[in-house]
Amino acid sequence: MEDGKSRLQQAQEEVEEVKVIMLDNMCKANERSGKLEDLEEQAEDLLEKGKVFEKTADKLKQQKEGTNKKMKFVFIGIGVVAGLIILGLIIFAIVG
Repeated sequence: MEDGKSRLQQAQEEVEEVKVIMLDNMCKANERSGKLEDLEEQAEDLLEKGKVFEKTADKLKQQKEGTNKKMKFVFIGIGVVAGLIILGLIIFAIVG
């Protein structure tokens, strides 16, 4: 009977080892789960910040395009005025 007892005892010890390993694995899985949740939160936060950045960049781009159009009109106006002045000087030189 001692052989039977040792088999039972050995089986119990093996079960206990498996139990310890499984508990350790469960703890590690819980830690990973927590880390994955943190990463998911960070990813969502980055996504929101990316959307805000994109909106801000679009607004800035529109502002710059508006400024560029205004500058084009200013330069065209200056060119026309300068052309009229030169044309006036030429006419004045010819007439005078």
